[in-house]
Amino acid sequence: MTNPLLADWQTEFRLPPFSEIADDHFAPAFDAAMASGRKAYAAIADTPEPPSFANTIEAMELADDLLDRVAGVFFNLASSDSNPAREGLQRELSPKLSAYSSGIINNRALFERIEALWDTRATLGLNAEQARVLMLYRRMFLRAGAALQGEDAARLTEVKSRLASLGTQFTQNILADERDWMMPLDDLSGLPDFVVASARAAAMERGREGHVITLSRSLIVPFLQFSTRRDLREQAYAAWVARGANGGATDNRAIAAEILALRAERAALLGHETFARYKLETEMAGTPEAVRDLLMQVWEPARASALADAEKLEALLRADGHEGPLEPWDWRFYAEKLRQAEHDLDEAALKPYLSLESMITAAFDCANRLFGLEFRQLDLPLYHHDARAWEVTRDGRHMAVFIGDYFARASKRSGAWCSTMRGQRKLGGEQRPIVVNICNFASGEPALLSYDDARTLFHEFGHALHQMLSDVSYSFIAGTSVARDFVELPSQLYEHWLEVPEVLARHARHFDTGEAMPQDLLDRLLAAQNFDQGFATVEYVASALVDLEFHDGPPVADPMQKQAEVLDALGMPRAIRMRHATPHFAHVFSGDGYSSGYYSYMWSEVMDADAFDAFRETGDAFDPATAARLERFILSAGGSDEAETLYTAFRGRMPGVEALLKGRGLAA
Repeated sequence: MTNPLLADWQTEFRLPPFSEIADDHFAPAFDAAMASGRKAYAAIADTPEPPSFANTIEAMELADDLLDRVAGVFFNLASSDSNPAREGLQRELSPKLSAYSSGIINNRALFERIEALWDTRATLGLNAEQARVLMLYRRMFLRAGAALQGEDAARLTEVKSRLASLGTQFTQNILADERDWMMPLDDLSGLPDFVVASARAAAMERGREGHVITLSRSLIVPFLQFSTRRDLREQAYAAWVARGANGGATDNRAIAAEILALRAERAALLGHETFARYKLETEMAGTPEAVRDLLMQVWEPARASALADAEKLEALLRADGHEGPLEPWDWRFYAEKLRQAEHDLDEAALKPYLSLESMITAAFDCANRLFGLEFRQLDLPLYHHDARAWEVTRDGRHMAVFIGDYFARASKRSGAWCSTMRGQRKLGGEQRPIVVNICNFASGEPALLSYDDARTLFHEFGHALHQMLSDVSYSFIAGTSVARDFVELPSQLYEHWLEVPEVLARHARHFDTGEAMPQDLLDRLLAAQNFDQGFATVEYVASALVDLEFHDGPPVADPMQKQAEVLDALGMPRAIRMRHATPHFAHVFSGDGYSSGYYSYMWSEVMDADAFDAFRETGDAFDPATAARLERFILSAGGSDEAETLYTAFRGRMPGVEALLKGRGLAA
């Protein structure tokens, strides 16, 4: 029988035929796709024709079409709906795909064709986009070790293969710890109805009676906010922070140490003093010093704010009859009490106005008002019954298919992210993207979001817009194919529209009555936006600094000791932990994406605060001219130019850190 992954998809919008795909289709499909790719690259390298942009770079752009298609389905499923078969295949595929990539990079004839094009680039008549793509391809080959030969080239191939396997294992270990732990809950004291409903739904999802707490952020955070049982809060918190550090087969501490050692070796083979210097060379920040300078500018005011808040929270703790000191499992509970006292803002009163359905509608409405996009829900078979799809159009033109998969489940990796099953490009005929947003919200009837959940939804949809509005010829620079410390700009910028009073007034409506959020509640919500920002900023910046110090020096034998040393030197407040402790720091250890780059969210935040000011300065959060500039220079441009050039074209200048500090309420 024909493997559906390898067939010509005749489905609507050429979506993957999910109902026809079985797990045993993936391994032969990957084998066939890699064989097809190797044949295509060999044809490019071995052709007797002199190298041209068309027969080399453009041919390489198309060489992996089949592999991209198979991988686009598999890796989305492996992260959002895992099972033992997919986990096993992912472990098998990691070294195979690394070897496939190394085979391309180490093809001397292929690299020599790229070098010949580079040497004669002034005579090739390339347009700006083509010149950029040629530069990026050459840089990719060089940074991947194409210029190495002999033992160094062979060793780098081994290192990359081992790193790929370790990253996969790191991710699967976290998923296993999250999947295997739950806390049956007999005492619901203090828990509002929405937490009780989520705990009941979590029990049902795991085939249990009653209520359970799991390690899903959208369930455990509200439990820590509201449960009056301090002992249960401590038990749940301990499990949450111990992910990847429980001993046994799923312990990630030795894996993290090996990853750091291999990254240092990789950087040295490529002629760099440290892995951080290698990694940051192509980012906006450029150097570890620039990253450290930004983070420390934010650290001191954030720490001062957090310490001041800690004194208030400890006073509440003592008023409850506890001697103290304030512990990490106390912070969210007493912060919620303080928020109610200072802002008269109760999460339980707020959530009925932030249903998942209304927030999806709000995100779509903002995209319509800013960029003219329209969304039509599709009735199509998808990979899981939780997933939903919409066709995205503008002026009748098909722009994308958007898939939203919003609920937490045991088969889904924690966190929230945006990915594509197919990217945008014009080469070889117009190809519009299939974009996926994954979240881990607690399910319910209806599903109600916290304000932080709603921000997450907007954040990931900002990434989706970067993909859906992409308008370039080459997939190599399409959508989010930009510097890591620039990629978070569209996502973090889009969060700001959730703060716009008219957006909340229009869409924050009671799930049952349909009534708009009362004006006084809306005012209190917006007034409390920066509440507890000291805590949020400290836990993030601490994680970013630990990541940087891991990679900006010789590899450490004991990452946990290094983590403790960095936090001690910073004067980390005792009742706040890193947002992501090393054993479950998936951003940094599941792959190279955010290694030495977790700071990127803050680097982008410097720009997103300033970029939203561009709208504020017009007096209209939906100013058409500013939205058009945003689309032209940021959202549609992908990686077609340097990030700083694109941002300056949009804003006229680069911003300073002041807008960020002001936006977080940390300015002096």
